Amino acid sequence: MTTITREFAVEGMHCQGCVSSVTGAVKRVPGVTHVTVSLEQKAAKVEFDPASANAASIVAAIEGAGFDAQAR
Repeated sequence: MTTITREFAVEGMHCQGCVSSVTGAVKRVPGVTHVTVSLEQKAAKVEFDPASANAASIVAAIEGAGFDAQAR
């Protein structure tokens, strides 16, 4: 399996609970292998299999958790 890593800007996080919400939402996207969310950088770094996931599905998961997101 080949994976790629992309960074996503995440707006609306205010605490570690927000970080946990974003992390959980992204981990549920099929094909995601690793997620690191930074409250300070307002960003999520996501490693995923491009055959199973894409930037749009990751953005949709973050937005579904109640935050604004954009692929960088």
